[in-house]
Amino acid sequence: MRIGVSALFKSRLSTPLLCSFTKRNLQVIRPSIYTIRNFNTTSLNNKPAQMSHDKELFDIDYERVAIQWQPSVAQLYEDALKYETGSAISSAGALITASGTKKGRSPKDKRIVDEPSSSKDVWWGPVNQKLPEHVFLINRERAIDYLNTRSRIYVFDGFAGWDPKYRIKVRVVCARAYHSLFMQNMLIRPTTEELKNFGQPDFTIYNAGAFPANRYTTGMTSTTSVAIDFNMREMVILGTEYAGEMKKGIFTVMHYLMPVKHNVLSLHSSANEGPDGDVSLFFGLSGTGKTTLSADPKRFLIGDDEHCWSEDGVFNIEGGCYAKCIDLSEEKEPEIYNAIRFGSVLENVIYDPKTRIVNYNDKSLTENTRCAYPIEYIPNAKIPCISSSHPKNIILLTCDAYGVLPPVSKLSSAQAMYHFISGYTAKIAGTEDGVTEPQATFSACFGQPFLVLHPARYAKMLADKMEHHAADAWLVNTGWNGGAYGVGERIALKYSRAILDAIHSGELAKAEYENYGIFNLQIPKKVTGVPSEILHPETTWKGSKADYTATRHKLANQFIENFKVYQEDSTASAVVSAGPVL
Repeated sequence: MRIGVSALFKSRLSTPLLCSFTKRNLQVIRPSIYTIRNFNTTSLNNKPAQMSHDKELFDIDYERVAIQWQPSVAQLYEDALKYETGSAISSAGALITASGTKKGRSPKDKRIVDEPSSSKDVWWGPVNQKLPEHVFLINRERAIDYLNTRSRIYVFDGFAGWDPKYRIKVRVVCARAYHSLFMQNMLIRPTTEELKNFGQPDFTIYNAGAFPANRYTTGMTSTTSVAIDFNMREMVILGTEYAGEMKKGIFTVMHYLMPVKHNVLSLHSSANEGPDGDVSLFFGLSGTGKTTLSADPKRFLIGDDEHCWSEDGVFNIEGGCYAKCIDLSEEKEPEIYNAIRFGSVLENVIYDPKTRIVNYNDKSLTENTRCAYPIEYIPNAKIPCISSSHPKNIILLTCDAYGVLPPVSKLSSAQAMYHFISGYTAKIAGTEDGVTEPQATFSACFGQPFLVLHPARYAKMLADKMEHHAADAWLVNTGWNGGAYGVGERIALKYSRAILDAIHSGELAKAEYENYGIFNLQIPKKVTGVPSEILHPETTWKGSKADYTATRHKLANQFIENFKVYQEDSTASAVVSAGPVL
């Protein structure tokens, strides 16, 4: 006896349950039992085994849907070129693809299910908006119904987290070859033996992004919905084909699981390791140089974006990199430029239709052009992406367009917590409509959209680990010096690299310092390879002293105003007092 998909899935807004038919009985079960993740991954040809008629039927109609299980890169190229509009092969061999209407993430459409097992830990508010469980189930049914209408779907099993002690098994179910290849790059690819013994996934993504959410469903604000249920261990995507939602969705999951379940600190940072095993973590928002400065030819790259700090050391969460491509050149960033080859995915780029040469300077489609590639495409990547050493240096990067923060400052433990929670950088005039002067931007823990817990919890874990392992913390400004944007000049990349060299060599740990008033920062009097006059912002200021004082006060006040919300949440008084004082 076989039951068609239409009989198995009926949209019932009031009763979000599914009927499961077997040859012997009829019973009502929860959808979490009734999923693709129960497929047998050990069958021949990497395809799920056909189910025996005396077992429950699952939610894919085998007679209508061809399941591409662990598809090869070549197959995904072929399918993308054949079935997906906007696909092409670049002159370097990368798959060019289009993400549809959405060219970036939709943070306002992200929801987390409000359920008993996780609700008490979640930092509810504008970042984490509540979604009733029954609404999640409605969206889930809508996504699976859509997947069942496709002539083929792609299923990929991979890992998040390089440390086998903490890694989670992730299953990605999607309808686009582009999405499957993207996640093959971003997750850690299992070996043949690991795949054979993969078993049940710890987390499943259902990506039906080409199909919209129902705007009239309770809790929906648009046709886009990105929802996570920690109890069901599932993520459902509707109404957006931007692949970065999957990458950051798994990061959000790790931001919950690692601290809450394992007491492991999850971090939105890059990481590298020196020849002597010393590890540095780099935090920074877009445009601060996090990727560029951590890609140091003298050091090994552990990862460029997402890491965990456990009792055993540091490990990368991802199996690849997701780099910005705007204004990319071989001269400026040769490692990233040369990683764009067969197996890589280029999103939303403009290219010559004859030569297939990509114009990385063309922003007409979006400024958020991206490339996803396996981390082993980076020559000095450390494989496996894990270090048994604990971080020696914590580097907080900011691009201060006001020109009043020093190029480098040494931070106390309390100051490190303060600036980590603040997550400051500045938008530059002209980068967005209406931005006519520098604008302060604060993103808690340098990754607020992905946080699940209150920022203070991550900051406290960071401070405890820094103290336990005697790590130093530094605030490095890669922005302006001598005046604000339009007046001063951006700190030269060679000076920022010289500062990092001085940090890594131990020079700055032994340097002589002076206090920088209001912000109470400690500025080194000398750094090898850096002109001494630029180390203190006041000495190179091109305007009047009154203008300098007013600008410094303005930025300090913005720090203070931003931090008030954390004071209300009982952040330790020592951390509050570590900020600017007017």
